[in-house]
Amino acid sequence: MADEDLAAALERPVGLLNLGNTCYMNSTVQALRAIPELQVALGVPSPNSSSSSSAPNISGTLPKPLRDLYANLSRTSDAVNPASFLNVLRQVNPQFAERDRSGKGTMAGMGGGYAQQDAEECYSQVLNSVRDVEVPDSLIHPGAIGGTGGQKKRFIEQYMMGEIRRELSSPESPDEAPTVTIEKIMKIECNINSQTNYMHSGIMSALTSVISKTSPTLGREAQYTQTSRITRLPSYLNVHMVRFAWKADVQKKAKIMRKVKFPTTYDAVDLTSPELREKLLPASRRLQEIEKERAERRKVRKRTKNAPAAGGPSTVVQDSLTAGEDVTMASAEPGNEAGGALEDEEIYRAREKTELEALVDPDLRADVGASTTGLYELVAIITHKGAAADSGHYMAFVKKSVFHGPPPTLYTGPAANDAGTTNTESASTRTADPNAMEADDASATTSATITPPTGIDQSKQPSSDPYAYEDDEDWYKFDDDKVSVFPKEKLSTLDGGGEDSSAYVLLYRSKEM
Repeated sequence: MADEDLAAALERPVGLLNLGNTCYMNSTVQALRAIPELQVALGVPSPNSSSSSSAPNISGTLPKPLRDLYANLSRTSDAVNPASFLNVLRQVNPQFAERDRSGKGTMAGMGGGYAQQDAEECYSQVLNSVRDVEVPDSLIHPGAIGGTGGQKKRFIEQYMMGEIRRELSSPESPDEAPTVTIEKIMKIECNINSQTNYMHSGIMSALTSVISKTSPTLGREAQYTQTSRITRLPSYLNVHMVRFAWKADVQKKAKIMRKVKFPTTYDAVDLTSPELREKLLPASRRLQEIEKERAERRKVRKRTKNAPAAGGPSTVVQDSLTAGEDVTMASAEPGNEAGGALEDEEIYRAREKTELEALVDPDLRADVGASTTGLYELVAIITHKGAAADSGHYMAFVKKSVFHGPPPTLYTGPAANDAGTTNTESASTRTADPNAMEADDASATTSATITPPTGIDQSKQPSSDPYAYEDDEDWYKFDDDKVSVFPKEKLSTLDGGGEDSSAYVLLYRSKEM
């Protein structure tokens, strides 16, 4: 194997062995790796740690096996056997211990006979099983509601659950007061019918429905319209593509094959109540403008890097302007050198962060785990291949930047010691391990560095550009124990339209500062 191929193989995350129709569980576990804050909350130790004795005491039956499984995934270059986690999952949720009555699930040497299960149900049940895990102090920024010393918050409730306002009214009885309810939700659904071509339209369809019920004022059955709008957006947004419908004639769930396009960047502001929209819009709109400016700067820097040395950066910027390309932001920013040369990227980022922080609504800033912008990027997908829910094959796709990008910001607190994570803004609560790898010059003065729980050695990553991961739009494909790179150009093949792999569960992460 060539050196480059070997390096790529070593930095690639590992897969999970299929123990007999367990692809539904494997895809769930891999997709949830796209939530590094969950690993912090679980106390996943760093790969170079010899034990997890310092990990937080977490309650519940499933959290500890899940923590151990993630720890194992980060410490090896071989596929991991998830038998211990699977056994506990079946104890907690007996539905996953159902036997395959057709006999097709039997696999030699695997103790087979277990039936295929629905990955979306497994995904939801795993999240429900870890709902008692608390938000560690290290993830709570100063001034937040539920900070250190206060009442502890639950991780799932804060980071993965939103709130929705449902209003039920009848056009047949305008004098009847609308019924309003507030619910907590862990996912939003995308209904798929013969007119659904895009995820957003399917979601909007699910937020408005018509039902029949007895009207107390009319004394008869009447049509009611239920309109739902989100009043709290979490940091992680789960979208369920409702691809299975019950067929009464065959007494089973059948797959809806229709092709439905999903975005890699999603603006969820349209789903919110007027009150929440007003809070989100200032930071949301400015962040979109900043992302365009960053993209232009990256283009200029790439041209500068590839240009002949004699030309210099100013020449490249001038050439771009002559060609009519929009790079005016390079010279409009204060502090730029004469000729339009760009400042160091860190200067721009610090300036942008200060600007965005001033635009974030105070209520949203104080709400731990809430989205402050309403803008999301797609980080994980669970797909289904086949024609029925109780058969076929599930796989997970996780964006590469999840494993190679910066870990979550940690604040001073117990989990800053225990969690296997690193961040230049983290406030470590212990003395750096003299045997641990050194932080780069930019971060050595602010925090100690610990290897992230993903098992990726950050020292192998290029240190010249700390934002290089933003250009990597490729994905990892997790097909049980087989892990491969999935080019971004092929992502549209997961839209559906047949029995091949179709997006079933999508995990979006809120874009923050």
